[in-house]
Amino acid sequence: MAACALRRGLLATVNTLNKRQAHRILSIVDNSYGFEVTRPRLQCLACGLPNKTQQKRFMSSRSRPEEKVLEAVGVFEAVKQHGKYETGQLFLHSVFGYRGIVLFPWHARLYDRDVTLPVSDSKPEPPGGAHGSKEVKGKTHTYYQVLIDTRDCPHISQRSQTEAVTFLANHDDSRALYAIPGLDYVSHEDILPYNSTEQVPIQHELFERFLLFNPAKAPPFTARDTLKAWQEKNHPWLELSDVHRETTENIRVTVIPFYMGMREAQNSHVYWWRYCIRLENMGSEVVQLRERHWRIFSLSGTLETVRGRGVVGREPVLSKEQPAFQYSSHVSLQAPSGHMWGTFRIERTDGSHFDVRIPPFSLESNKDDKAPPAVLIPGPYDQIHSTF
Repeated sequence: MAACALRRGLLATVNTLNKRQAHRILSIVDNSYGFEVTRPRLQCLACGLPNKTQQKRFMSSRSRPEEKVLEAVGVFEAVKQHGKYETGQLFLHSVFGYRGIVLFPWHARLYDRDVTLPVSDSKPEPPGGAHGSKEVKGKTHTYYQVLIDTRDCPHISQRSQTEAVTFLANHDDSRALYAIPGLDYVSHEDILPYNSTEQVPIQHELFERFLLFNPAKAPPFTARDTLKAWQEKNHPWLELSDVHRETTENIRVTVIPFYMGMREAQNSHVYWWRYCIRLENMGSEVVQLRERHWRIFSLSGTLETVRGRGVVGREPVLSKEQPAFQYSSHVSLQAPSGHMWGTFRIERTDGSHFDVRIPPFSLESNKDDKAPPAVLIPGPYDQIHSTF
């Protein structure tokens, strides 16, 4: 079922819950997209559905090509309006619909250009005055490093890349990268928490290497020393610090840049960043992304323009039923810092076009740039080569 239906069905239910009214959710996985909420035959005190026997709704965990199979997965919990979720918290992603588990939180500065605030503590505009002279004040926002259930990856592959984290390779090929499948960053408001009695509720190769079942704890999963060591060793390359957001004609663009490290190539230093972009259709009109237009400014004084069809080889359609698309890409500079900004060309169903602004963001390297990140966990790393 579509992501917005998931958001309406699940979020509306979860927002009504409290500790006494927590109840199970009945849903099914179809072959085209994530989770689908199905009307139960049961009464729920929170949502007021018809009562036939008892107050339960379930979540499903699997599907078959020939039929849809219902299976109990867990019990929804109340959404946290304040505070943060802890390591080991199970959740559904409210937009993309996958199951996941929280590894650890990040505290980022969110620069939302849709919010008018005083100019103090604001991000400066990049060289060239992209998008005018508007300055934006940042506010603290919580994101989470999470593992994605591999059973759900086929259902979300057309909407969100499932390898959101990449590292520079530890050899002479300066363009070689390693991706960790099923590792993502999730905003606090996209978490729909639930609990489960299963000791291994998430299928991912790193689950049992990173987490230990502890029934005396809530949530009942604790970080293993392996996870703590991996987080500490790779902190500079994993850390999420700044998030940038802007909306143009109901299309919201969110950008998260990450510094990846420096490599030497042909007697010069090459600095690498990855950036994760999410486009979300906040309106009801069906649109399609057709082109990208980037401006990339380097501290060395160069200004590069990049134009092309679509993004990462795709031209995603954003509709009310499937409103969001998320992808990651990479950029390298022969300077320790720079800026990026640009536009996406969006096409309406009548053939007309409009440009959606990509909020400007800084590319900053770590001043104490140390050795390249080490791959502490054997597998599941996939080697890839990056392009814009």
